[in-house]
Amino acid sequence: MRRIVEEYTALNSDAQGLMEMLEMADAEEREMLAEEQASIAARVDELYRETLFTMKHADTAAIVRVKSGAGGTESQDWAGMLSRMFMRWGERRGYKVELVDQQDGDQAGVLSSEFIIRGDKAYGMMAPEHGVHRLVRVSPFDSNNRRHTSFASVDVVAEVPEEEIDIHIPDSDLRRDVFRSQGAGGQGVNTTDSAVRLTHLPTGIAVASQVTRSQIKNHDIALQILKQRLYDIEIKKREAEEAKARGEQKKIEWGSQIRSYVLDKQYIKDHRTAVMKHNPDDVLDGDLDELMWAGLEWMAGKRVAEESADDE
Repeated sequence: MRRIVEEYTALNSDAQGLMEMLEMADAEEREMLAEEQASIAARVDELYRETLFTMKHADTAAIVRVKSGAGGTESQDWAGMLSRMFMRWGERRGYKVELVDQQDGDQAGVLSSEFIIRGDKAYGMMAPEHGVHRLVRVSPFDSNNRRHTSFASVDVVAEVPEEEIDIHIPDSDLRRDVFRSQGAGGQGVNTTDSAVRLTHLPTGIAVASQVTRSQIKNHDIALQILKQRLYDIEIKKREAEEAKARGEQKKIEWGSQIRSYVLDKQYIKDHRTAVMKHNPDDVLDGDLDELMWAGLEWMAGKRVAEESADDE
């Protein structure tokens, strides 16, 4: 917060100084000041973006789970495409991406994948991606070349500091399963039952980890992620109860689908912000920043999509 206030103070001072110089400058001098004007405009944009991180723990890592919907191979392939999209986005920004668990699809893609993205405001940036993502395309798995619609859910929670999480899970509430990790083959394949899946019986939430060759370490990783998910549920429940007590009418934050990727017509549309992108290949390769910033504006109540019928 101190850094933001200091930047605002410095920016305000620089802008005032520039305005005074522009008032006295002739045409040639104004031209010489154009670069400084552009620099201040860029700093204003950057500072404005800081105001969009309204969620708690925006500066922590993001725990992301992508899960395929109904629809067999087509849906599983879509879940795999989404997982790759977010991982590529993290890599392009120089973030650390750690795959924790992945359940491969029957023929292609994934049934589910879970990974952690670590970097500057990773959770803050990923927060607006939480929801259902819809794919429309001519399926490569359909010999009749028919259009298919597939869905996959993206669940994003913050990696909250351990000292903030006061959650005790009794052993009686946990089911622990061990299984063989999926490896790439060759010398790197894991031939021991080191992967661990923990299921929280009261809620049905299951978390698996196969990131290490140690069963104990995988158990600890899965347990920490499970606590993060239970903490997230508890926080959301408290926020809903507080809003109800205040008589607030909360907007529905996570609708049935937040974005459609219509590949045969070469566009992507975000249904909350109405942002359209006509470069789906780039977006699916991790070019997500424009969509994310618009989503953050929507979450902060600074952007509302115009009422319009969906293209699809």
